[in-house]
Amino acid sequence: MTPDIQTSVRVPAETAAVDPGQPPAAKPPSSQLAHLLVETGHVTPEQLRHAMRVQARLETPRPLVQTLQELGAVDRDTLHELVRTHRSAMRLGDVLVELGHLRPSDLERALAEQAGDPQRRKLGEILVDTQLISEQKLTETLADLLGFDYVVPSVKDIPAELLVKVAPAWCRSHRFIPVGMAGPKAVVAFADPLDTEHRTAAQQMLRCEVEAVIARRSLINEALDSIERGSRSNAANGDEAQTVALVDSLIREAAAMGASDIHIEPTRSHTRVRFRVDGAMLQDREIPRDLATAVTSRIKVLAGADIAEKRRHQDGRMLFEEPETGRSIDLRMSSYVTVHGEKIVLRLLDRRAELVNLAEIGMAPRMLERFTQEALDSPTGVVLITGPTGSGKTTTLYSCVDYLNEPDVSITTVEDPVEYVIDDIAQCSINPKINLTFEETLRHIVRQDPDVIVLGEIRDKFSADVAIQAALTGHKVLTTFHTEDSIGGLLRLLNMNIEAFLISSTVVSVVAQRLLRKVCPECAAPHTPSPVELRRLGYTPADVAGATFRAGNGCPHCRFTGYRGRVCIFELLVLNETVKEAIVARKSSYEIRRLSTETSGLVTLLEDGVHKAARGITSLQEVIRGLPRVSKPRALGPIRRILGEN
Repeated sequence: MTPDIQTSVRVPAETAAVDPGQPPAAKPPSSQLAHLLVETGHVTPEQLRHAMRVQARLETPRPLVQTLQELGAVDRDTLHELVRTHRSAMRLGDVLVELGHLRPSDLERALAEQAGDPQRRKLGEILVDTQLISEQKLTETLADLLGFDYVVPSVKDIPAELLVKVAPAWCRSHRFIPVGMAGPKAVVAFADPLDTEHRTAAQQMLRCEVEAVIARRSLINEALDSIERGSRSNAANGDEAQTVALVDSLIREAAAMGASDIHIEPTRSHTRVRFRVDGAMLQDREIPRDLATAVTSRIKVLAGADIAEKRRHQDGRMLFEEPETGRSIDLRMSSYVTVHGEKIVLRLLDRRAELVNLAEIGMAPRMLERFTQEALDSPTGVVLITGPTGSGKTTTLYSCVDYLNEPDVSITTVEDPVEYVIDDIAQCSINPKINLTFEETLRHIVRQDPDVIVLGEIRDKFSADVAIQAALTGHKVLTTFHTEDSIGGLLRLLNMNIEAFLISSTVVSVVAQRLLRKVCPECAAPHTPSPVELRRLGYTPADVAGATFRAGNGCPHCRFTGYRGRVCIFELLVLNETVKEAIVARKSSYEIRRLSTETSGLVTLLEDGVHKAARGITSLQEVIRGLPRVSKPRALGPIRRILGEN
């Protein structure tokens, strides 16, 4: 699937000594490139020893060559020229590690898989198949290192005299395709331009000398597929049936993977498709340039957007139905004009998604008990659920609605759009095209005699005023808000010029949340926190005593990411009198947070994340990556006692 450097010779061990005068206790450099830099005179032995001393003091391991670069001893162009000159003695994995494109642990994993691979795949293919490096990144890196031009094959650019000679099956087996002429030579794109067998096969088929360039194997196969499908005009213009099938397969595959979004992104040379799964972007495929325009137009037609307008951003919506399963998927489309064309993002909303029981959303026992008894069971007041986009606010909101949905309770909602359909409640989906706007609906909602009002989102001062006034008149209001944490929700209301006394008298609770990826149970292994991880969290080893941290090694079940599924991290603020007085006095966020922690049992997002990582549910890397650190977290023992879990 990817090119690979020929690996005929290793640097002999006896030539690894850098300087005859080096003290015997010092270890010779383990880096091939570092040895070659000294041997060729680009780096002095003293510079190398200095880099090795710096490297030994680094808390985060770093390749020796990368350290030399950062110290200014060598530049990128010199390194690449060195690899090109000595490529027959270089191994692909070693080069990628030494240049910082791959971690040593990832290389070890790939080499172990290669050793037991019955298909005898090359290392480059395994690295891409296990998603340790993207095919695009690997191919462009190798093109730069090896000195071959990087190309994107296109059937319409192949000269007619070469196209008639193409045998797709032969080309596929030897991983090449002709792309043009350079005088008497044919320019041929190879997945591995160093493979002499493949170059000989190209010369035999084309009956002339070849000039090698490098291309991604997946794009070579795409071009060969186009040749096999039919004429060059069909390949250039895109067959309508093929476009329809491609769009349908993208949506089906994304839904099957549990993706929340589909990204179709044009670049200078190609159009790539990525899925957002468990909050992380995963490469799916690439669409040939010839087909990308047709795919974009197809999606815009389905979403009701203007296909003739390519200069302005557009939004739309479509309903995708699978006849075989009867499944309905609501998709929101956003087109964004970039310098390389229109980028399309599709947000998937499964209309048959099941509600999550409030007891199963991930709150710790004592936190859940306080939330239900002191917030949801309160007869009036505003309950705010806050967090950034994609943090699971809507799922938590509907879980709360489901908890409150009783025969003697009247619930009315205003949403954009309705994402979960719940029996026995009045749900309204905004439709600006018929003037059914958010503002218009809010004016009418209080006239429906509701006990509980659900606002999909507080967007502006008007919707905030409606929520506050509804609470003042005896209603319970549930709504979402885009803020960093629970204290930030209160401060943003103040910044909207809502009076402090109104906030303190109506807001009963603020729930802040995030979604972190769960460690894959199939490949999970014990993990010992590094000093760097503990320092970034503000902990010492004693603070996390008794924890069972885990990390995923990567396996087919998790697409070699080490993660599968997500867990919600919560921060619950229940406003007591002390916190209310601080709001009225317009205390700083630091002071309100301190009082909340001391008097209302607030556990911050970071603390809840560390607590879940200590139970092996998520990883410390996810906690560091995904949670804000607004104050120094407490030790694990006190957090466990507050949350009611031992």
